[in-house]
Amino acid sequence: MGRSKDASQGNRGASVPDAAALQAHQRLIQTCYDAARWDDYAAEVARFELRNPGSPYAEYERGYLQLLRGDWKQGWRQFEARLRTPGYVPAGKRFPHPRWTGAPFPGKTLLLTFEQGFGDTLMLVRYAPLVKALGGRVLLLVQPQFAYLMTTLQGVDEVIPYGHDLPPFDLQASLFSLPALFGTEEATVPCDIPYLGIPRSVPNREGLASQLAASEGQTRVGLAWGGNPAHPRDAQRSIPPSLFEPLGTLTGVAWHSFQLGRQDRPELPGLVSLAPLLQTFSDTAYALSGMDLVITVDTALAHLAGALGIPTLLLVSHAPDFRWMLKREDSPWYPSLRIYRQPAVGDWASVLRQLHADLGG
Repeated sequence: MGRSKDASQGNRGASVPDAAALQAHQRLIQTCYDAARWDDYAAEVARFELRNPGSPYAEYERGYLQLLRGDWKQGWRQFEARLRTPGYVPAGKRFPHPRWTGAPFPGKTLLLTFEQGFGDTLMLVRYAPLVKALGGRVLLLVQPQFAYLMTTLQGVDEVIPYGHDLPPFDLQASLFSLPALFGTEEATVPCDIPYLGIPRSVPNREGLASQLAASEGQTRVGLAWGGNPAHPRDAQRSIPPSLFEPLGTLTGVAWHSFQLGRQDRPELPGLVSLAPLLQTFSDTAYALSGMDLVITVDTALAHLAGALGIPTLLLVSHAPDFRWMLKREDSPWYPSLRIYRQPAVGDWASVLRQLHADLGG
């Protein structure tokens, strides 16, 4: 979830800003975010809230900043204000059923719903076993692309691809509300890794196995240098492929591209594109299971590799997503992941130089 996304129905008793004031505020917030000016970000939220007391926008934005800065106790609770922000409709749809409060639910059925992007779903399904331990039947509504992969997840009785008919259920909860419901702090992140595996159905298993067999005996490294071109912050989080080319001096490496949706590619010796065979997340999980290391920008690939426990080097822009926090090389969400951060806005060259040095170049 990026800063550019608005975080659903109005907050009773709160001041409602006029459209022009809200638009100006959101522009200022985005400017502060893009420049990683966190004190200015906090000051603008405080200014806006002073003029609009009880605003769910401001509460959500404060929560986002607190999570980014590592204050999870307050951050997750305030992050829930996104659901009260006018106009916000989760990708997983809204249902009239009561929202789960986190209490035990024996004899009842709870529907867990995806809310935002692929990476968010992959990160948050880890809570399913904790949910299941509190009661009855657990259903999981996910993006269709996850239909088979999520069958490897513990704690779920039935996986339902979005768009399919739903069986009856009593309660609902968004995956993104689970950290708040469980009072998650850094020390209590559910980290039973791996929590996803390779499903029985891998459409391109044979082709991928053949590609992996060709690099037997070498260090297999998976690579992704760009995110979804349609993402609002794609320009900030994607990397010009030419910057990866110095990595070609590393010996004994078999390069495998996991990059989707882009034509440009780095000139690396023997680089093999797996993209034509990555038609589902089941395919991608199978291919990742053959890698010794993954190097990627902030995309769903990083989350899937982390959920599978595969060593991953994550290349993060100077203004990171809140889940990667600030000034740290590790992540409580994925023990097998190491973070390389831009030292300044737009400075990917320094990141790649450090990566090259650390890999023995």
